[in-house]
Amino acid sequence: MRTYYTTVLVAITIVAVLCGVGLFAVDTGSTAPEPVSFNETVSMGVDFDDDLEDADAVDLPKTQVFYSQYEFVVGYHGVERFVHAREQAGHQQRFGYPLAVYVTDFSDTDVELTEEGYPTANEPTGWTDAESAAFVVDSDARNPAGETVVPFADRDDAEAFTAEYGGTVLTWDELVEREFSFDDAAAVKDRVDDRLRDGDALVDDRRTMLDRPEETVVDDGETVQEAIDDAPSNTTVVVPEGTYEETVEIDRPITLSGEGAVTLDGGGDGTVVEIGADEAAVRNVDITGVGNTTRPEEQETVSDTDSGDTVLEMAYAGGDAGVRIDGAERALVENVTIETPANGVMLRDSPESVVRNVSVDGGDDWGDAYMGVMSMRSGDGVIEDSTFRDGRDGIYTHRSDGLVFRNNTLERNRIGVHLMYTAQTVIADNEVLNAEATGVHVMTNPHGNAVVGNEIRNSPDGLRTEGWNSYVADNVVVDNGLGMTTEAGNSIYEGNVVAGNDVGIQASHILPTNRVIGNDFVDNDRHATARAGTLRIWTRNDAGNYWHGAIGDADGDVLERPYSPTEDVDGSLHRTDGASSLARSPLHGALTDLAGTVSGMRDASIVDTAPRCEPANPEQFDAIEWNPPERDCGPIAPA
Repeated sequence: MRTYYTTVLVAITIVAVLCGVGLFAVDTGSTAPEPVSFNETVSMGVDFDDDLEDADAVDLPKTQVFYSQYEFVVGYHGVERFVHAREQAGHQQRFGYPLAVYVTDFSDTDVELTEEGYPTANEPTGWTDAESAAFVVDSDARNPAGETVVPFADRDDAEAFTAEYGGTVLTWDELVEREFSFDDAAAVKDRVDDRLRDGDALVDDRRTMLDRPEETVVDDGETVQEAIDDAPSNTTVVVPEGTYEETVEIDRPITLSGEGAVTLDGGGDGTVVEIGADEAAVRNVDITGVGNTTRPEEQETVSDTDSGDTVLEMAYAGGDAGVRIDGAERALVENVTIETPANGVMLRDSPESVVRNVSVDGGDDWGDAYMGVMSMRSGDGVIEDSTFRDGRDGIYTHRSDGLVFRNNTLERNRIGVHLMYTAQTVIADNEVLNAEATGVHVMTNPHGNAVVGNEIRNSPDGLRTEGWNSYVADNVVVDNGLGMTTEAGNSIYEGNVVAGNDVGIQASHILPTNRVIGNDFVDNDRHATARAGTLRIWTRNDAGNYWHGAIGDADGDVLERPYSPTEDVDGSLHRTDGASSLARSPLHGALTDLAGTVSGMRDASIVDTAPRCEPANPEQFDAIEWNPPERDCGPIAPA
């Protein structure tokens, strides 16, 4: 305790000194910092290289900024992204003001545009000071996100570019007054309901294949494959009750439909149902006897020089499956149960497909099987109302944008839902239980994903969302080691109930660009921790989150005292007797105020300047079996 008070006294002395000289004063005689390689910056936004087939052949404009209150150089993918970011609420509070801004210089590079509109320079690009540069807007130049601004050190070069590719030349002062809009986390939030309705429409459309006329029935002594071979396109092959010891291949748009208790037994050798035709459907069958190969034989031939996608495809998108759909669009798998030591349903280059009411059982342990559903380059589909147990990953995707996963149960997998290089998905209303590693992991630079309304329990890591521009809301994250992270930048985390975890939430993204509001943190051993980075302020429009144990007088719906879950005293208020008395001391208040003002004392910290007086999501509290303490959160009576 003596050490604590000594620290506070020193802090108060520092406050007095700083009040006299001012904070972050500009040294006008100092030399401006030199630009660095973009790879050395902490980049803001999606790495467009992941969206380009030949990223090395294009030169997309970039910006790097040195801030007064941020120790790292921040890189922006596009000049327009920096202009947009600097106008967002709280930007200067988090970063300070720009000390220097450099932009890609296309002067003297003979810049041209590809067919897609991407700039490509014939000479290496350099960096130029943004304040003296000329900027071309409204031209034909594009990046994977849309229109992009093209900067030049020399205005004559900018004018020459507009003569060939259109547009207008602006100065820096003119450019920063211009408004740019992006497909950000707020837009992702606004689209969730529409995406779910689109999923309904897709399912309804796929299910029309169940109305095909029943012109072929498997007769006694006939194999299912023989009946399939005889069936005309756009008809239904009916499989009567029984066990059929065979594997089948569907090479035309038909519906294979079991009638009664139908089992297809592959005998433990290979894939049981292979679909290679668009608009094929399988329903009402049990599948057993799947082969146990989880990687193809050609995996052995992959060299160190092969691309990352090739290696991943060999590792994840091969092997045996209960149902494998390969190069077949708009497929349907419904009311199917699969026992498998390999994959359950494999989708490869098969977009707009639907998997629903499917049960995949991988064995007694997650290591006994592979993926419940594996989706490789098979976006814009729906996986719903299904159960995946004891496989490596319940649902695994690779470059399968636009999927909807909803109302599934994923239990005892290594990872429940595992997204790689996959954007614009909706992961909604799933139950993820007892994962060996992580309940839901959205990873490898994704963007535009929505993770909403899920219940995630009893895993080392509950919910991890990497990338950018994601919406994470209304999830119940309970009894995990680490409840959830904010690894996705420029994202919204709201309405989540995070309870009973060792660590409730970890502020993981190094840039303080996330909105974290309206969440309830209750009964966690530690409500929040933060990795390296500057101060994160988790308050918006004078309201923040509910923190079990936070103290202070009610000021309407919020407490008048800020709360910092990463600060030792505040962080122990809900679990340590006597911490509230220490937290109310004037000396502690002085130190807390200092930490919120001096950048050197703000590293790896979180502050909620208006913590909620009562939980924000009481309707979710039945799921966590925790009753919040009663509190009078009405308006403060006048003195």
